[in-house]
Amino acid sequence: MRRVVLSLLLALAVVPALTPPAPAYADGIIIPEPPICDIGPCPPVPISQLAIEYHRVEVTIEDQVAVTHVDQVFRNDNDWTVEGTYIFPLPPDSAVTNFTLWMDGSPIEGQVLDAAEARQIYEDIVRTMRDPALLEYVDRGAVQASIFPIEPGDTSRVELEYTQVLTAENGLLHYRYPLNTERFSTEPLEDVRVTVEVTSREAVRAVYSPSHAISVDRQGEFRFTASYEESGVTPSTDFDLYYSVAESEIGLNLITYRDPESDDPDGFFLLLAAPSIEVDPDDRIAKDVIIVLDQSGSMEGEKFRQAQEALRYVLDHLNPEDRFNVITFSSGLQAFADDLRPASEAAEARRWVDGLSAAGSTDINRALLEAMAQSRGQRPTILLFLTDGLPTEGVTDSQRILENVAEAAPDSLRLFAFGVGYDVDTVLLDSLAQAHHGSTTYVTPDQSIDEIVSAFYARVSAPVLTDLELDLGDVGAFDLYPATLPDLFAGGQLVLVGRYREAGGGTIRLSGSVEGDTQTFAYPDQTFRASGGPDFLPRLWATRKIGSLLNQIRLSGPQEELIEQIVRLSIRYGIVTPYTSYLVTEAEALGADALEGIVNEEYQRMLAAPTQVSGQAAVEQAEAASAFGGADVAVAPPTEYADLVRVAGTRAFRLIDGVWIDTAFDPDSMTTLNVSFAGEDYFALAAARPDLGAAFALGERVIVVFEGVAYEVVEADAPGDAITIPPTLTPSRPASGPDNPAPDRPDEPHTPRGRGLSLPCPGAALLIGLALLPLSRSRAFRA
Repeated sequence: MRRVVLSLLLALAVVPALTPPAPAYADGIIIPEPPICDIGPCPPVPISQLAIEYHRVEVTIEDQVAVTHVDQVFRNDNDWTVEGTYIFPLPPDSAVTNFTLWMDGSPIEGQVLDAAEARQIYEDIVRTMRDPALLEYVDRGAVQASIFPIEPGDTSRVELEYTQVLTAENGLLHYRYPLNTERFSTEPLEDVRVTVEVTSREAVRAVYSPSHAISVDRQGEFRFTASYEESGVTPSTDFDLYYSVAESEIGLNLITYRDPESDDPDGFFLLLAAPSIEVDPDDRIAKDVIIVLDQSGSMEGEKFRQAQEALRYVLDHLNPEDRFNVITFSSGLQAFADDLRPASEAAEARRWVDGLSAAGSTDINRALLEAMAQSRGQRPTILLFLTDGLPTEGVTDSQRILENVAEAAPDSLRLFAFGVGYDVDTVLLDSLAQAHHGSTTYVTPDQSIDEIVSAFYARVSAPVLTDLELDLGDVGAFDLYPATLPDLFAGGQLVLVGRYREAGGGTIRLSGSVEGDTQTFAYPDQTFRASGGPDFLPRLWATRKIGSLLNQIRLSGPQEELIEQIVRLSIRYGIVTPYTSYLVTEAEALGADALEGIVNEEYQRMLAAPTQVSGQAAVEQAEAASAFGGADVAVAPPTEYADLVRVAGTRAFRLIDGVWIDTAFDPDSMTTLNVSFAGEDYFALAAARPDLGAAFALGERVIVVFEGVAYEVVEADAPGDAITIPPTLTPSRPASGPDNPAPDRPDEPHTPRGRGLSLPCPGAALLIGLALLPLSRSRAFRA
């Protein structure tokens, strides 16, 4: 046994090395057969030896029972046969009721190892192969199985199927599939797909993934399909899906995380609020829709044709009680009507839109003031503002335009701006949207205006609750993003992140306006944790806060205090932004003095740089700030920086002179305690605290700060310091029990449609990563 390939496979969670990790639950490794070489020692062979042609995952969840089918095809492009022994660390407290592992149509037998046997194997592998990646699993049982050989040039299809019971916490369910094993493939995957079909007895409200951009197809209140699909990529993040069920008109769920022993003991929370996707026609809130369209000469051609198509879509999807108008502008104004018209006149407005053409200059101020004059204020008012240029006619000063609109706009106005192309005033558009409870969408030259506008309008066509207010009780909530709560629309959802100072439980209240009347929804028994929780939350919160700070700087100019906050958050959470290249360029640990120097350097650079309000760079900056500020997924270190910046749990690490150094480590004020690699204290620390194990798993040389103590992993033959092992902490994870019984195991054998995962190693070979088998904590399979 020379090396071990860590393959992150089916599990409820893992700690990926290159991306924002979640708690480690399961993973798979393969121990290769020793290579046989005719002459001399075998040459070194890279870990990645097998190409993966595709990776397809189909999940069905019905009444909390999830059946996962995994299908992969592996290709051996080497000159040697690939085979080996597979070990799969089991998730603690797992409750899998049916598990089937097949390879090319033949079942693979296995045997369960208890936690003590598995730990001995893990530690032996770390010692023998000098690969610390298994340290996060030292408190778990395991499955061990033999892998069939794959001859040179051949392909092999692996199918895996397993069943698990998802537990519900206050109506919120969580499914995880460990997708990041694929980073061990020799080349990007031609096809990777994850499809989750959910059927629920209770109405589904929120559907949310903190890991991937998913598409969601809702088939009524009780069914939906969530899917992720890409090609030519190497996945490096586990797939997570949360969904909530509720009988109430608006469902609300809370997810919290807190580490009371950290240098920042305040907690983090994520709140999901989602109304029904179906609205009774008699209960629809009547709204006003005003479309303001740039008709200047620069819009001529395909852009204007697409804009006309977008207008037709909006007119065709007005609700019966809605009112509307269309205003076009260039050097002058044209309007379909002198005032708001009933939805019954939409067909006539379509014919009017068909006769429009583009010509003239751009008088933005006059067009917006005309729209304000038609806003009555009694109803929710949606203003869709499409432009492709700067103000060139009438009032051209952006600040004056903002002031004029602010003075004329009613409180009920929601302004949604669409900047078409790169010649738009990004500061003006974003300031307008921010001041009037809306958002800005930039339509780049390679995008279709009509598709973007129509997709947006479909999301906001049915208001459910406006002017939202949230009462989170006495937990001391602060730093909420978005800072201004958006309106709730049928089929939409609110994703809010923030901090809290005090742990505890109580009732959360959500209030809003429904046709002028205030309505309040109460959600009792909500708990802000005293400790623990999903560790993606701190980085998600930091991502959104950085986006808010970037936007403030972009709209108001550089401020040293804001820049310092961005730098601190960037360093603490390993978030690379356009302003934080120091994460990958600084050659030393970033202590307090280095941080002060970076802040001053960035501030001076921004002061010297002219403010860009239009052009491609300005649009890209606006989009980047918006992406950070509205992120549902914590921003991971870019692929090109994966060898320099990594994340383990809530900690970020930078590689400096061969050592992975915790960004919380200050070399000017901290001294380290030496921990000999693979020594007794090394394994004891990893076993006592899983987050330390995840940090040690980054490599043989690591510095990590834990509860105010800096531990430094040194060479195995270097002396270690006397260390007090902290009390063992077992992460709390949902388990089956009286309130969540596992369904009976089917008596008949299961025919797998499913799949698995695999990874190669040197020598006579290896194949890896076929399966996830969540069983009981003390059980697993051995071949």
